[in-house]
Amino acid sequence: MTPPLLFTPIAIREVVFKNRVVIAPMATYSAVDGIAQDFHFAHWGRLVLGGASCVFVEATAVTEQGRITNGDLGIWSDAHVPALRRIARFMKDQNVLPGIQLAHAGRKGSMQRPWFGNGALTAEDLARGEKKWDIVAPTAEPMAEGHIVPRQLSVGDLAVLKDEWVAAAKRAREAGFEVLEIHNAHGYLMHQFLSPLSNKRDDAYGGDFAGRTRFPLEVAEAVRAIWPPDKPVFVRVSAVDGLEGGWHMDDTVAYAKELKARGIDVIDCSSGGLFGSATAARVKRTWGFQVPYAERLRREAGIKSMAVGLIIDPLFAEEILQNGRADLVAIARQALVNPCWPQMAEIALGRKAFDAMDDWPVQYGWWLKLRERSIEQIRADEAAARQS
Repeated sequence: MTPPLLFTPIAIREVVFKNRVVIAPMATYSAVDGIAQDFHFAHWGRLVLGGASCVFVEATAVTEQGRITNGDLGIWSDAHVPALRRIARFMKDQNVLPGIQLAHAGRKGSMQRPWFGNGALTAEDLARGEKKWDIVAPTAEPMAEGHIVPRQLSVGDLAVLKDEWVAAAKRAREAGFEVLEIHNAHGYLMHQFLSPLSNKRDDAYGGDFAGRTRFPLEVAEAVRAIWPPDKPVFVRVSAVDGLEGGWHMDDTVAYAKELKARGIDVIDCSSGGLFGSATAARVKRTWGFQVPYAERLRREAGIKSMAVGLIIDPLFAEEILQNGRADLVAIARQALVNPCWPQMAEIALGRKAFDAMDDWPVQYGWWLKLRERSIEQIRADEAAARQS
């Protein structure tokens, strides 16, 4: 039997993904001073044991100022490396590629943790021990009324910030990550540069498409230059703002071509989020609603793409790959509901459960094979009873 494409390996540069299922980065807002805690290890470990080829840790701030909330994971200091190295090592021990997403919140910084409202910090938040900080952006305009007005980044600031992205990538390399993603989506700093709705600069880093893409492309090129040449770099984009006068799909295709020319390997295709929460896609939600973006980028920009967003049915995930709509499929919140989604997807796509369990962590597989034998015997006994 020919294996499903979802469970066929793919090599990107010299890194082999054992299947096409990736766990997307999902922020948990639970770090202390940017340092991963026991919760993170338990959370990521739960996802790692589920059978995906690659698990991304959450958005990881390249500077302290670049956090969204007080609980954001960080990599602006060498002090952050040991905890990250621990999880990267565990992932490799489980034959899973460790991935990390580097990010800067820009004007979406100094905010509430989402379960406290996902807005500007309040007196109640400060009483809980949260702290405010000054934020920066391409333009000195707040995300919304009531939010902090950011300081506009100067050209000199951008040079320093680019170096901080590079330093963060070097720490990620030191921590043992195999795959690096640069966050350009969901209304955070790089997206703020890209969209004409948030970038009102009148210098070389604003204005037309070339100006608005200049800083994100400079960062992508600088990070790619220091990341090992045998390891891939992804970029996550919001393919559309979903707002009149905003960033649109033609922009994304042109931008992806520029990223490819600078050595970027995969575009992770999300959408929206320029205003409001990162999940505010501003486009109609349907099953796999962002897959068309991945498909068009793959076809028109000639670059590998990763589809993400309400991909829940394994048969649909397989169909995406079979129809050439993406090269990888990312699972996010569905993996929180069912961290074994990749393993169960393989069974749903036709592999016998008993055989599939050979590839599960041995500590689970041998128990479950005993269970499977018991279930098979019960079913056989029930069938015999019906015939008697």
